[in-house]
Amino acid sequence: MKPETTTHTNHSEIPIIDIGPFLNGAPRAAEETADRLRWVQEEIGFYYLINHGISANLIQKALEQVKLFHNLPIEKKLDLKVDDKTTGYVPIRSTVYVSSNVNKNTKKDLNANFRIVRERTINHPSITAGRRFTGPNKWPDPSILPDFKNVMLEYYNAMEALGHSLLPLYAIALDLSPDYFDDLFTDPTWLTRNVHYPPEKPEDNQFGISPHTDHGFITLIPISEVPGLEVKSQDSGWISAKYVKHALIVNSGEFMTKWTNGRFIATPHRVLAPAQDRYVSAFFYNPNWNVISDPLPSCVGPDNPPKFRATKFLDHLCNYVDRNYTKSSGGQMADNIFS
Repeated sequence: MKPETTTHTNHSEIPIIDIGPFLNGAPRAAEETADRLRWVQEEIGFYYLINHGISANLIQKALEQVKLFHNLPIEKKLDLKVDDKTTGYVPIRSTVYVSSNVNKNTKKDLNANFRIVRERTINHPSITAGRRFTGPNKWPDPSILPDFKNVMLEYYNAMEALGHSLLPLYAIALDLSPDYFDDLFTDPTWLTRNVHYPPEKPEDNQFGISPHTDHGFITLIPISEVPGLEVKSQDSGWISAKYVKHALIVNSGEFMTKWTNGRFIATPHRVLAPAQDRYVSAFFYNPNWNVISDPLPSCVGPDNPPKFRATKFLDHLCNYVDRNYTKSSGGQMADNIFS
């Protein structure tokens, strides 16, 4: 599919943002790109990102490793099952997004995922303090998947660098100085869901992943050629995410909404159970664990008081996962819910 420019008035398609001119330092590219980003984040919440600088070859290599992991025997994957630090393998039918505000989800989702977080040394303060979602990671035995760790870390490092490069655009879009977020993302609490959606026939009201909003700041996902992702439009139902060659699809989450006092929306989305195996690697780029969602200075004032209770990012993330994941998969939801 050839990308086409979407105007600032179209709410029935996922728009495209070309970040190439900004990354290349073109005159006024930062202001013009941030202007488009502002409209997208206030009106739609999802966009395709093109000319982002991550090679198609690296993305393909990472997705091949995700496929190899999920094709391992189940006992090998369960050896790496998610633990109380919330890293590791999450089996199929482990989530029900009861936090959804657009659908009463009652069936467990038809996806399995392998959660990997930012790689940190064993003596990193967050690991020695036992903080969830900060590691240590579980890695497959290199005798079984010899390239997995190196390829995935190369891919994640590229995604983190891209997320960091977007921060000035988000700051400008929010009428803040371009460097506003720099000190808040020095040790970002990013995490990943490396997902397999099998071609399993769903029951009524069952999905590959049920309607929900994401938890964090922004999510970046290489767009899959296998369809399934649908985005809730503000005024025209569900929009199917079409394939855009070499694009990432980006959206904001609930922490972004809190932080911007409702200005930047977290848009509901879902994945339909696919007709063939679907593999994706979702990268959730988030601030440092101790960043608090007090409204940003440009998003609050005498006529616009805070709309949400301020929370520390890590507390926000833990609450989100605990509500929507079963106890056996790192959350607090009863394993027999809706069974």
